Amino acid sequence: MANTDTFMQAKDLTIRRRLTTSYLISVVSIMFVLLLLGLAGFLILNAHKLSNYVKENIGISLFLKDDLKEVDIFSLQKTLDAKKYVKETRYITRDEAAKEMKEELGEDFVEFLGYNPLPSSIDIKLNADYANPDSFLILEREFRAYAQVEDVSYQKDLIYVISLNIKKITIFILVMCSLLLLIAITLINNTIRLSVYAKRFIIRTMQLVGAQPLLIRRPFIMQGITQGILSALLADIILFALIFVAEKQMEGLFSFQDLRIMGIIFSAILLFGIIITWLSTHLSVSKYLKIKTDNLYN
Repeated sequence: MANTDTFMQAKDLTIRRRLTTSYLISVVSIMFVLLLLGLAGFLILNAHKLSNYVKENIGISLFLKDDLKEVDIFSLQKTLDAKKYVKETRYITRDEAAKEMKEELGEDFVEFLGYNPLPSSIDIKLNADYANPDSFLILEREFRAYAQVEDVSYQKDLIYVISLNIKKITIFILVMCSLLLLIAITLINNTIRLSVYAKRFIIRTMQLVGAQPLLIRRPFIMQGITQGILSALLADIILFALIFVAEKQMEGLFSFQDLRIMGIIFSAILLFGIIITWLSTHLSVSKYLKIKTDNLYN
């Protein structure tokens, strides 16, 4: 009798361990899927900001005439700063330009030439709405009309390439996120179905003792929702950490100050985790409530 009790206890312990392992695997699997969805959502919601970040770092250089007085230069810079299409300007003297060129080349070309051939300049960065090929052409003509400006320089080919690629990347992200959403729903659904499948005999036992379908579904659905909440919270924590690291690495591109975006993403992950686990659990349990006993062994 003692041996029988020991055997039954060992068996119960083994079953509990398997159920716990199955539960943890299910939570981790759902968490990774929700994390991928969160990252995709973060990219979509920040796509406009990413686009603006790239556009606003495209510069236009206005090379100034040699005989200008500083008062004329500062007057031009002040005029430019007042323009609605200008994000910021930076005045670079001939000496500063030579110093920057020396750092890039790794040698003192001024000493080699015997003089500094570089002109002073004003570097301009535009607001994102104006950083497109058509606007650059119009602004180039406007800048050349200033009496203080000798020449205007910017990377025309780069602007066209960036403008084209931003559109392609936006479309690509939307398509990939749609596919990822479909895959996520499928994976989470399969994970829940496997979890319920492992307990199909428990469902049948509850039916045999006269439990109503609603009563049978309730513990499974509650467990499924709990899995969804736990997985979503873990995904939110990891996503928060990833965004925190990205903010440190790419300062100015991502920011925790965007509380609305962060709130939308974290709430969406939690809501999606709850809805998909509830729906998958409900459908899976309903399937085994209707299945014949012989098919339980398949």
